[in-house]
Amino acid sequence: MIERQVTVSNRAGIHTRPASMIVRTAAKFQSEFFIHKDAYEINGKSIIGVMTLAAEQGAELTLMFEGTDAEQAADAMVQLFEDGFGEVK
Repeated sequence: MIERQVTVSNRAGIHTRPASMIVRTAAKFQSEFFIHKDAYEINGKSIIGVMTLAAEQGAELTLMFEGTDAEQAADAMVQLFEDGFGEVK
């Protein structure tokens, strides 16, 4: 299992558009993908799961990947967070 730590950097946090970007990116890979925030762990390939996190700007998340393309999936997802989902930081 690969784990990566990320911080939500865009002002609006993870709302509908970033959540859909996360799910679309995750769907490109076969690996399982989970997001851990506080006491919650959700399936990162589920739009409902990602939305329920209500991750605001500054939230620290642990991204977990397991599967044959886990490294590539982790790199793509971390890049998405680092880019702030293309929004104002």
